[in-house]
Amino acid sequence: MSEEQSETGTGWPRPQGPARPQGPAGEPDPRPKAPDPDEISPLAPEGEPPAEDAGSSGAGAPEGSSGVRAVFGLGRRFTSAGAMIALLLGLLGFTLVVQLRTTSTDPTSAATRQEDLVRIFSDLDSREKRLRQDIESLEESQRQLRSGEQGRQAALEEATRRADELGILAGTLPARGPGLSVRFEAGPKPISAYRILDAVQELRGAGAEAMQVSGGDGASVRVIASTYFLDGADGALVVDGRPLTGPFTITVIGDPTTMATALKIPGGVAASVAGDGGNVIVEDREVAEVSALHEPAKLEHARPVS
Repeated sequence: MSEEQSETGTGWPRPQGPARPQGPAGEPDPRPKAPDPDEISPLAPEGEPPAEDAGSSGAGAPEGSSGVRAVFGLGRRFTSAGAMIALLLGLLGFTLVVQLRTTSTDPTSAATRQEDLVRIFSDLDSREKRLRQDIESLEESQRQLRSGEQGRQAALEEATRRADELGILAGTLPARGPGLSVRFEAGPKPISAYRILDAVQELRGAGAEAMQVSGGDGASVRVIASTYFLDGADGALVVDGRPLTGPFTITVIGDPTTMATALKIPGGVAASVAGDGGNVIVEDREVAEVSALHEPAKLEHARPVS
C-alpha cells in the first residue's frame, strides 16, 4: 500500500480537485475579479463555487433566471398586498353599514312631537292597567264558577255585574265614581263642536268609563259610542240632536290624574282652546255623578246569537 492509500484510509488514492488559486507565498490571488478568500465557505468543497456566485454568474442557470425569480416574487408580494387591501375595505364597509343601521331612526317616531309621545305613553299605560284588572277579574270569576258549592250563586252575581257594566257603557244606567269636571269657557271665538269631540276622544283614550255633556241651562246628554256633535246657532252645541248653550261642562268618571294629564299636554285640548281665546278649567272630583241616561234604540234587524 502506497503512502497516499494509507492517508485516505480506504485503500484508494484521494481524488485531487482543483486547488484554490493562491498567489505566491499565500498572498491573495492577483487575478482581476478574483473571489475573496473570506467569502468562500469553509464547508463547501474545494473547487465548487459558492451558491450565490453560481446563481449570479449565470454559469449554473439559464440566462435571465434571476430576473424571472425577482418578477415572480414581486407578483406574489403584490397579490398579498391587494388581498389585504380588499379585506380592509370590506371590513370598513361592513362597519359603516352597521353604524348607519344603529344610528338610523324611524322617521315616523322622529317626526312625532314630544307631547304626542307623552299622550301615547299615558294611553298605553292606562290601557295596560285596565286590561290587567280585567284579567284578574275574569280569572277570579272562573275560579268561582268552577267551585261546586258557590257555582250557581257566583254565576248569578257575575251575570248581574256584567249587566251593570253593559248598562253603564250603553248609557242606560247612571254611574258614580272618581273623575273630573271639565268646563269650557268661550273667548272671542265660540267653543266649536270639534273641540268638544276632541276632548271626549282624549278622555276616552285616557280611560274614561262614563261621561255626560251639560250646557249652561242645566240640560245634560249622555255620551256613548254613537254620540255625535254639531255646531249650533249662536255658539250653541248640538249633541245627539239636542241643542246645548254655553258654557259647556263634561262630567267624566275615570282616573283623574291620567285624564287631567291627557287634557293638559302641550298641543292638547286645553292648549287648542286657549289658542282660540277660550279657557278650559279642569277640577278633580272624588265622586263624579253621571246621571243623564240614553234611551236605547229599538232593534229591528239585529238579534242576539244563542
